[in-house]
Amino acid sequence: MSPADSAPATSSTAPEAKAPPAAFGKGFVMDAWYFAALSRDVAPASLKRHELLGEPVLIGRTRAGQVYAMRDICPHRAAPLSAGRLVEKPGEGETVECCYHGWRFRPDGVCAAIPSLVEDQAYEPERIRVRSYPVRESQGMVFVWMASDPRGQAEPDHEPPVFPGVVGGEAKLVEGMDFDAHVDHAVVGLMDPAHGPYVHQQWWWRSEHSMHEKAKAFEPTEHGFAMIRHAPSSNSRAYKILGGAPATEITFRLPGYRWEHIQVGEKQVLALTCLTPVTEMKTRITQIFWSDHWIFGLAKPFLRMGVVAFLKQDGGMVNLQNEGLRYDPALIWIDDADRQAKWYQQLKREWTKSRAEGRDFSNPVKPAVLRWKS
Repeated sequence: MSPADSAPATSSTAPEAKAPPAAFGKGFVMDAWYFAALSRDVAPASLKRHELLGEPVLIGRTRAGQVYAMRDICPHRAAPLSAGRLVEKPGEGETVECCYHGWRFRPDGVCAAIPSLVEDQAYEPERIRVRSYPVRESQGMVFVWMASDPRGQAEPDHEPPVFPGVVGGEAKLVEGMDFDAHVDHAVVGLMDPAHGPYVHQQWWWRSEHSMHEKAKAFEPTEHGFAMIRHAPSSNSRAYKILGGAPATEITFRLPGYRWEHIQVGEKQVLALTCLTPVTEMKTRITQIFWSDHWIFGLAKPFLRMGVVAFLKQDGGMVNLQNEGLRYDPALIWIDDADRQAKWYQQLKREWTKSRAEGRDFSNPVKPAVLRWKS
């Protein structure tokens, strides 16, 4: 039984000493919201097992519509709670019933009942709790708060990001893939502007033969930075199908969100990528698209093929990169093409340091114009 699972419901909320910032490719950004699932994939009365930052997490929804998350281990004999069922008993409300001995837990993780107890056995089930995780449902997505202190019961001190351009109802396209990489490598690979002509050589995208110099302005944003809205590069052919004069802004935010918001007149396209650490060496990449542009319906099958192709190509490169990373080599970061990767590392260090010192986060990114060829 882990301390987090056996802690009384009234346990102290005093924070533990924070560890120093982890080296690149190790550890996670804590005290942060992570994308866990689409709202439409969390059905009423469902119990689904996830793994987030190396922790087993049950994500469910009551029949009344409440989304909740708790550690997916029963503190009695360690059976997965997700293998049980959602039940409703008089005076208890809706609870998760363990499949092994029927122990029942409320959505907040507090034990509601131990069926094997008899009347004269003075044991208080409510003193037992499973770790619960704060959850938010926003813009059709479910976010889970991963705290640095597993025993803490304090509410999160900020909310999940709100993304621009979530239009047209439900997401139009969703694709995902697990990469065999630490989230740090997945993040810097995602924001790397120089790999495209070599890794993604589709006729409709670009190739090394169409490379030319780029100059893009960046500015700090909440918990991250953005490439200021601009016209897409002339060698980015995919934008041309939108017609008009598209203008795009690309934003990154801790712990692992990157989105591109495109405006074409009054129409919008949002391409959101969520990076969710599963374990130290596995990261889930989820790409979600919204749009109210008429061309999206016609182009959706081709867009899906393109997204899948990109994910497979990036995943293949990750596997090749892992061959070298096994030897823990020193990595060379150059300006300006790798500046975004440097910013990510600075953001991560400042996040951890500010939390440890109990002060406000101070964004280390300064406005800059970066130049590279791609």
